[in-house]
Amino acid sequence: MIVTDNQNDHPLRHVAIIMDGNNRWAKQRGKTGIAGHRAGVERIRDVLSACRETHIDTLTVFAFSSENWRRPPKEVEALMGLFYSYLKKEARKLASEGVRLKVIGNRNRFDTKLRRAIDEAEAIADNGDAALVIAADYGGCWDIVQSVQKVAQKVAMGQLKPADISEQMLSSHISTADLPPLDLLIRTGGEYRISNFLLWQAAYAELYFSELLWPEFDGDALKRAADDYYRRQRRFGKTGDQVASEAARA
Repeated sequence: MIVTDNQNDHPLRHVAIIMDGNNRWAKQRGKTGIAGHRAGVERIRDVLSACRETHIDTLTVFAFSSENWRRPPKEVEALMGLFYSYLKKEARKLASEGVRLKVIGNRNRFDTKLRRAIDEAEAIADNGDAALVIAADYGGCWDIVQSVQKVAQKVAMGQLKPADISEQMLSSHISTADLPPLDLLIRTGGEYRISNFLLWQAAYAELYFSELLWPEFDGDALKRAADDYYRRQRRFGKTGDQVASEAARA
């Protein structure tokens, strides 16, 4: 990756993507919506490979939101089938490439067959120096609530006092607690919203919006987003002059 005018000394370790535009891509080509979703699944492989090439440790993809259950039943059924097939086909390949697989979200609404496939895939690809995180039946609000519930349970059991609850404690119970902090959140498809995705984690992430529909977003597009990230100055509440001065002293 070639980066010019580098203002950002924070390594890009964790990228998350809202993979939007599958249905529109298919419609433009006179295909069914499920054909767009199949093309989108193939794109994950390209982007994951580009992440490895650019030394990005963790890729989190928004596969199915907690609101997506409202879609037509046939589409939901097809999406569940694609998810199952991906898990069965890709787990061993990911493991062989040193990529850990992690699925985040509320699994209670998945059928037994799919829940078993998730468990088996995570067990197969359970270690590596990189991670692919699939957010399925996931919502940022749900993630925050489940973190609060876990902490509240400890309070109820007398293991914690309410005064002990802190931002750090809630962060330690969020679904991505074992992953690097989120650096860059990408949304494809030309929409400018984050749609209840990684709300807690995105508090200080950089945002990048692409006009490309997800099946069009390839490895080169990921590298362009990474280049854009490195041209930004991450301030974390400080002034630009403070950040520049600290960087000069480093």
